[in-house]
Amino acid sequence: MTDSSWGVPPSAGGFPGPSERASVAVPGNTSWRGETTHSARLDAQPEGGPQTRPMPTMPDPGETGGGDDTGQHGPREPETGRHAEGPSSVEPAEARRGDPEQPKKRAGRDLRAAIAVGLGLGAIIIASLFVYKAAFVAVIVAAVVVGLWELTSRLSERKGVRVPLVPLAMGGAAMVIAGYARGAEGAWVAMALTALLVLVWRMTDSAQEYLRDVTAGVFAVFYVPFLATFVALMLAAEDGAWRVLTFLLLTVVSDTGAYAVGWRFGTHKLAPRISPGKTREGLAGAVAFAMAAGALCTHLLIDDGRWWHGLVLGFVVALSATLGDLGESMIKRDLDIKDMGTLLPGHGGIMDRLDSLLPTAPVVWLLLALFVGSG
Repeated sequence: MTDSSWGVPPSAGGFPGPSERASVAVPGNTSWRGETTHSARLDAQPEGGPQTRPMPTMPDPGETGGGDDTGQHGPREPETGRHAEGPSSVEPAEARRGDPEQPKKRAGRDLRAAIAVGLGLGAIIIASLFVYKAAFVAVIVAAVVVGLWELTSRLSERKGVRVPLVPLAMGGAAMVIAGYARGAEGAWVAMALTALLVLVWRMTDSAQEYLRDVTAGVFAVFYVPFLATFVALMLAAEDGAWRVLTFLLLTVVSDTGAYAVGWRFGTHKLAPRISPGKTREGLAGAVAFAMAAGALCTHLLIDDGRWWHGLVLGFVVALSATLGDLGESMIKRDLDIKDMGTLLPGHGGIMDRLDSLLPTAPVVWLLLALFVGSG
């Protein structure tokens, strides 16, 4: 991404660029084309000189970056033409202030739709998790397949990368099922076979950009189904439903704490080039909320769990969830998109909901296995 994508270009919206301001400052100067500049024409003004207007204040490029973030927000400005093609659609500041009839633009997502979709997904997860474990495995498989479809579609649209979806979907489903039925060894074998299938499947097409496409395919295998397999590994334990619930609760609480604290107190940017909406204060909120929730969850929900286990778990979850969010933000900025999909109103796509969950799953699985066993 170029710096101009984070804010208004110097000459956008009618603001004079640096070369224009320079020509106004030197009376009698001529442009490089030999034409008389605006400063030369000022000499013909009546005595006393022309009336000058104050120069409009240029916005700080770091303050108007687009937002695809879900947590750790400080106060945000409305998004302004981040993905617009052609000339910038940003209007001059004077026009916005001087036109009382101009409607105010509202940033953010549809809150009602987001809440409704969130409650619906929560009901599906809870029902399948505690009624019949195999049904929750089917939920994981569905999320993996849709996530792969979104990822490969965006790679094809924005970069022309041809990643074969069929072997990815087949192998991804097999990895999740093998992880639940056969444990970590089954998941590893399924992952190796899936990567091999991607390489062979792509051979049926032209040799042009073969290495690029299969590299992206192997990345997709690791990023979506392999990381999701750790949720199935957690589920396979005797108290697996409670482990998965703890994993989900800590991730959601971490995002909620990041948003709440960052929105209220956030002033110091965490990673402005990747996600301008995230703040260090938001990260501190994520850590505090996740540690408190972790102490309660491990004490009340996990067999043989201790409160201090939850403190460690919550701290690490807050970090992994934040890194996962930043990682997908980096992917979306490289692809120059706001969301990975539009399947979930108010949320974007499935991958926009999995961004912090996927890298957190192996962390939670590993720590619980160390603290209380793999069970």
